[in-house]
Amino acid sequence: MTSLTDKTSSPDARVKPVTELAARLARELEGEVLFDQASRGRYSTDASIYQVTPVGVVIPRHQQDLTAALEIARDARVPILARGAGTSQCGQTVGEALVIDTTRWLKEIVEFDPEARTVVVEPGIVLDHLNAWLKPHGLWYPVDVSTSAQCTLGGMTGNNSCGSRSIRYGNMVHNVLGVDAWLADGSEGQFGFVDALPERGPVRELADRVKAIADGVAPEIREHFPKVLRRVGGYNLDLFDCQNPRPYDPEGRANLAHLLVGSEGTLGVSRRITLRLSPLPEHKVLGVVNFPTFYQAMDLTQHIVTLDPTAVELVDRTMIDLSLENPAFRPVIEKALIGRPQAVLLVEFAGQDREAQLASLARLSELMADLGLPDSVVEMPAPAEQKALWNVRKAGLNIMMSMKGDGKPVSFIEDCAVPLEHLAEYTDRLTEVFHRYGTEGTWYAHASVGTLHVRPILDMRRDGAEKMREIAEQASALVREYKGAYSGEHGDGLCRGEWVAWQFGETLNDAFRAVKGAFDPENRLNPGKIVDTPRMDDDRYFRFPKAYRRIPLAPVFDWSGWNVTRDPLTGEQGEPGSAGDPTHGLAMAVEMCNNNGHCRKFDAGTMCPSYRITRDEQHLTRGRANTLRLVLSGQLGEAGLASDEVKEALDLCVSCKGCKRDCPTGVDMAKFKIEARTARARARGLSLRDRLVGEMPRYAPWASRFAGLVNGVERVPVLARAIKRTLGLAPQRSLPAFRGNFLAEPHESPALASREVLLFVDTFNNYQEGDNARAARRVLEAAGYRVHLNARPGQRPLCCGRTYLSSGQFDKARLEARRTLDHLMPHVKRGVAIVGLEPSCLLTLRDEFLQYGFGKEAEALSRSAFLFEEFLVRARDAGELPLELKALPQRRAMLHGHCHQKAFDALRPVETVLSWIPDLEVETIESSCCGMAGSFGYEVEHYDASLAMAELSLLPAIREAGDDAVLVADGTSCRHQIQDGSGREAVHVARLLEQALA
Repeated sequence: MTSLTDKTSSPDARVKPVTELAARLARELEGEVLFDQASRGRYSTDASIYQVTPVGVVIPRHQQDLTAALEIARDARVPILARGAGTSQCGQTVGEALVIDTTRWLKEIVEFDPEARTVVVEPGIVLDHLNAWLKPHGLWYPVDVSTSAQCTLGGMTGNNSCGSRSIRYGNMVHNVLGVDAWLADGSEGQFGFVDALPERGPVRELADRVKAIADGVAPEIREHFPKVLRRVGGYNLDLFDCQNPRPYDPEGRANLAHLLVGSEGTLGVSRRITLRLSPLPEHKVLGVVNFPTFYQAMDLTQHIVTLDPTAVELVDRTMIDLSLENPAFRPVIEKALIGRPQAVLLVEFAGQDREAQLASLARLSELMADLGLPDSVVEMPAPAEQKALWNVRKAGLNIMMSMKGDGKPVSFIEDCAVPLEHLAEYTDRLTEVFHRYGTEGTWYAHASVGTLHVRPILDMRRDGAEKMREIAEQASALVREYKGAYSGEHGDGLCRGEWVAWQFGETLNDAFRAVKGAFDPENRLNPGKIVDTPRMDDDRYFRFPKAYRRIPLAPVFDWSGWNVTRDPLTGEQGEPGSAGDPTHGLAMAVEMCNNNGHCRKFDAGTMCPSYRITRDEQHLTRGRANTLRLVLSGQLGEAGLASDEVKEALDLCVSCKGCKRDCPTGVDMAKFKIEARTARARARGLSLRDRLVGEMPRYAPWASRFAGLVNGVERVPVLARAIKRTLGLAPQRSLPAFRGNFLAEPHESPALASREVLLFVDTFNNYQEGDNARAARRVLEAAGYRVHLNARPGQRPLCCGRTYLSSGQFDKARLEARRTLDHLMPHVKRGVAIVGLEPSCLLTLRDEFLQYGFGKEAEALSRSAFLFEEFLVRARDAGELPLELKALPQRRAMLHGHCHQKAFDALRPVETVLSWIPDLEVETIESSCCGMAGSFGYEVEHYDASLAMAELSLLPAIREAGDDAVLVADGTSCRHQIQDGSGREAVHVARLLEQALA
């Protein structure tokens, strides 16, 4: 992509050769130095529509590294771009500069004063991590942005972030007390209250210069600075306006640190940030107001805020519908709806007195009745249901971006702020503008402060840029008419930089330029932002410029479900886009990633286990998706999915499918990995280990027949080591043991049973752990079912083909799927449920089978396929499960969920089934992937990563469980990892139920 420095005064002509710069950085820093094309590509985008390739990337290990990197860059006259989580939506964190990524190591809490309610942090610390640390002290940092699970305090400071509860707590600028920063000349400055600054020194000189600039434009400050709370454009020069002070501090004292807040890294590079904390509210209640029209929701917000809520957040009909399509969000959003509202407002009250909050909730219902909407409020006083709904709201951006097709909601006017009395009219008129250009907008977020996130649906590959310009100009006219702020939350960056002069006028824009010159005379700190910026629609900086192309390739899966067109106004799906282009659907699926970085979260869920142990952008769902996008568009060469860059990016992907569920846009990296492994295998061939893994279902009968000989290998250490070394298996792992052939045993089910079921016994539970299959059959028969099996005498058992998929042998996997489908369809047509024990195998019937091109037969099978526990819960709910269970000797169970169970929301049925066992206390371990992941944990190069994943939470929880707890895990790999990592046995739920049969 084109250099930003082409359009600035940055002295790029004097930049030393990049190779020399990279070599010196690598020589003098302990942290990582990344100058390869793929790494630079992964850092070329953020959550905006832009892409600019950086000079290189530095990940400093400590403050000394940061200091050295800045000094080396200064000597080389290379621009600097400090970056946090890369979640910026306006292009603040992309540029042709040396990117400094602080998120891996510069994330310490430096000082804490609970009495003064202050904390000093390094810039790379994540907001949720800070608040988790503060919680035992009864304090929190209240600028609660929706990206709190991944955004950093350094990024939030640079952006002047706001959050859902700014109506109560304000923005970053109201909650930052000081910033220690490196300046462009290499000096360190401690920025704080102006009246407490030293009488001499660089910071005092800067304060005096900036005050002189501000005094010179004081009338313009009072005239042109927006009077709404949400205003984050330009520089905060009004901090010096003592005649009309903004409430940045309760004391009313000017604080020079507030000039750095919102400066987008253009004035300094933060080392440490001092934050003002707030007492953590002891009680919260939530009222969800359902509105029959969107206009009413906007019009009545001004009345709702008079009740003094801590938040009033909008969720519109589009977001409701998209949430209902997401299996993780559907049950949550359904509880909040009354009928079919066109919008809902989430109204929160919080404080130390629960009765007072409940009274406020009651007043909300009374107010809505007075306003003509009785019985419109769903009350949620319980913390769990509040948290679940807030998680849906916080995922709003990603939910909006889950729309399939070329048209996407585009961010460029999404945080204009207008006074509440004009909100309804503003949204109504802006909707008319959208319709004028044949599109619709998606609305959500901060109704309480008049800042609604709205993204018109545009196709940036076609005419989107032209429409963006026209819509922006008309939106800006509305903002000016209503005396609002054009940039109300997400900053300026590349998207709104050119509008700073429009918002503030040329005089103030020149003042901003003077401030930049005082701090950074050579324009090396994030050049091209806030002042002297490019046009928002400069095609050279777009992620999808007009010259964007896709290299030709033939995907193995059917990706036509992503190759759609959709009418933005009606939502109706049209003919497939780019007809005849087999690459298009796959590329569209990859491009579903909007770079928002939700995959960087550590708080809960499965995604993304490899990132959790490495903190490396390359091993992150977003990083992998960016790599794939760059490859598919030819930006990393023409080798396509078989390239080394793709192999390296996907190397630690354990195909957990956590992203399929946890990523609100539904990026399914496991399926992309199948495409890549297949392409690589076809281009480079298969290793012996690949063949051994893939062909396991075929040789398992022979290995089982000669189990004594096969299993005896482990009893001869020299032989075992030699075999493992030859195959590339970790010497610490024991080879899987074979134990009989369950499907070859004689089976007789009750002939008089009125109900039928087919037990789909996979390779692992057939040849290695047959006790699980025997237990499942016995439980089903005890419940009155006639049990069929997935094999006929003399025939090879059916197989899902998963081992072939994981080893790059797609064609064999598809043949196995076809054979399985042909065998099962007669049962499916008779209404017989297909019930499986191993999550990764059974759920293949519900997932990959649908993309083989088998059409309606695969869809019918997917509707009939259930995991063992899912089937039992379904049967019991239908009154068809007369199971009598007794208490077990164990009174406590620790449950670890298989990743695919979590991805398909199939873990709750396991918890439900276990709750049927009398007197059994069940605790679900909050864990990500166990790390074994089929053959992954056996591979010598992945052994350490495998154990590191297990040590994140699973193995520590098991060690603390005590010997009295029974360990439960449905996944074969999970049970092996638990055995190897803790020395303890975990059992399948079927075996527990068998023990509990009365």
